[in-house]
Amino acid sequence: MEEKDLIVSAKRGDQLAFAMLFKNNYPFLVKYLIKITMNPDAAEELAQETMAKCVEKIGLFNGKSKFSSWLITIATNLYIDQKRKSKREKNWKAQEEVFRRMKWHLESRNEEWNDALSALGKLKDEIRIPIVLKHYYGYSYEEIGKMMNISSGTVKSRVHNGIMSVREELKLHGEQESAAAGTRSSR
Repeated sequence: MEEKDLIVSAKRGDQLAFAMLFKNNYPFLVKYLIKITMNPDAAEELAQETMAKCVEKIGLFNGKSKFSSWLITIATNLYIDQKRKSKREKNWKAQEEVFRRMKWHLESRNEEWNDALSALGKLKDEIRIPIVLKHYYGYSYEEIGKMMNISSGTVKSRVHNGIMSVREELKLHGEQESAAAGTRSSR
């Protein structure tokens, strides 16, 4: 059976047609993924995810490209998503480690690490820096704008939105503590 016919049958839910499409394209796909991941185990895992996605999305395949090209597109996007997710997790873990070290360092010097500092740490740099400069060091919006090479209106907006985020974070933290205390007292 030709690939076009297999695709038409697969779109109708024919499991045998899917099996033939996978059998014909799986080795090609794995070889491609080994080259981009440089890891045979990761390539196999990604190939299986690609095939699962293919089953889910076969109705969207329009036949304008080769089936193998469509699989490569799916696999490439899955790989890029994995890398982004991995990078975000790595950055989050690194940030958490920095917070733990800062907290330990401050506490070892008998300085206070409070919830506000934790909430500040969760903000992006472009938000946290203006807040620290404004509320910890007392610089004006204009001075901060010159320091960061942004308009004073942008500084004011970032400080306002950042403070709102900190308040929300502290409110959530307080509610979680209250809920935990309520759970403990009801035992």
